[in-house]
Amino acid sequence: MMQQLNNRRIGACTRVPASGALALALILASAVCLQAAPGSPKLHSNAPKIDRAFSIAIADITGNIHPFRAGLLEKSAPVLMAGAGYNEPWTRDAAINTWNGAGLLWPEVARNTLLSVLERRHGKVFIGGQYWDAILWSTGAWSYYLYTGDRALLQTAFEATLNRLAEREADEFDAKMGLFRGPAVYGDGVAAYPDRYAEHTGGSSAILDWPKNNPDRVSHPGYGLPMFTLSTNCVYLHAYDLLGRMAAALGKRPDPLWQEKAARLRKAINTHFWKPGLGRYATLVDPWGTDDRQEAIGLAFSVLFGAADAGQAVSLFRHVHLAPAGMPCLWPTYARYARLGGVGRHSGTVWPHAEAFWADAAARAGHAHLFAYDLTRMADRAVRDGQFYELYNPITGEPYGGLQEAGARGIVLWDSQPHQTWSATGFLRLVLFDLAGMRFDQRGIIFAPVLPDDLREFDLTGVPYRRATLDIHIRGSGSRIARMTINGVPAAQHRVASTTRGRVVVSIQLGE
Repeated sequence: MMQQLNNRRIGACTRVPASGALALALILASAVCLQAAPGSPKLHSNAPKIDRAFSIAIADITGNIHPFRAGLLEKSAPVLMAGAGYNEPWTRDAAINTWNGAGLLWPEVARNTLLSVLERRHGKVFIGGQYWDAILWSTGAWSYYLYTGDRALLQTAFEATLNRLAEREADEFDAKMGLFRGPAVYGDGVAAYPDRYAEHTGGSSAILDWPKNNPDRVSHPGYGLPMFTLSTNCVYLHAYDLLGRMAAALGKRPDPLWQEKAARLRKAINTHFWKPGLGRYATLVDPWGTDDRQEAIGLAFSVLFGAADAGQAVSLFRHVHLAPAGMPCLWPTYARYARLGGVGRHSGTVWPHAEAFWADAAARAGHAHLFAYDLTRMADRAVRDGQFYELYNPITGEPYGGLQEAGARGIVLWDSQPHQTWSATGFLRLVLFDLAGMRFDQRGIIFAPVLPDDLREFDLTGVPYRRATLDIHIRGSGSRIARMTINGVPAAQHRVASTTRGRVVVSIQLGE
């Protein structure tokens, strides 16, 4: 019989949950926050479950704000922890949570969190965290700048991005492939990878343990993992694009080489990952073959970060598997887990943060039905449980930590952590960026809402933005704006300027 296993009891996968007492205290704090989150935006629509799920997301997020000091955050200050079961922010989580909207609604907390995962070495600033996906921090930092206009943080972000890219170009970029080596963005556990990795980590659940257990198969500089993954290379692609934007915003001249590197990387992604016969991208390439499974974050990032052209985007949305409970992080699961009657922790399960990226990409690409599919499932689960868990069973939708290797214990069932921050901010993303349609650039916010047919009344009030507070009222359905006003004045460009101050009422009528 499978047994439950808390991550901390084996210390294998790199995420370390909080101690029992601290975890209980954090969970209780989150429960208290369910009553109300003063100053947070309020959502009222004709879909009560969406409204309630939004309130639960706000409560989970605010319940995970706690004092912390690390990295360039030199004094203890409020930061956003990874979840009620974790006692650190984590670089990847800090980036995703900030980008998902925490940087808009809680800018000081987001800034503290971003600084806490930076480090200074030899007088230079670097992004800390796991070597392969830490560059995602740059995406979080850029979004924070767009939300706040904080040029000081942007200068730090520019330096940290340059330094981190230089490191990875030196030790993880493969010139022959034109790709960066490294695991998938979401995949620090071996459950995300084929048997040739999972069976050769000395029983560990951590993919990072593969090189030391296979020294004869490591033949390149860097950490030693020989794999190339879709999601991680899409993040590097975006980092090159962001360097130019950051430089321009700071009044610096962008280096043309950044664009050249981005173009070459985009070409390599499509050369090695695109599978015409499948109509979508594969997830992994290594010296021994290709893993053709669909990766939710990789597919989403290929659209959001511009790796896929228009034709590829149309195709991949047509050729995906959706589980009854939502978009799985990786599909199908591996046979070693299916034989035991379950699915892998990182292959087959539904992780809401990955699901949200996919749904957001679908909305932006005009696939409202795919967006609504995951939006409603995320809301249903949150309302049922009164919280956002870390991950779920793809069939039943119940909280489910998934199967994964665990040393001498073999393959066991792991926990799904409670009140998970990036699960909650994933839902926040869908409300802010898709339902409300807020798209940020240096000039302000462009509105491009997407309301499913059965969601025709949408009022999101008290949204902070720089020196303004927005009340957003949308009527109708679909994505075509028939009329938009700002404080009663027609807004033909559908834009709120970054210089706007005070209370601002945005009214949008959708329809023909």
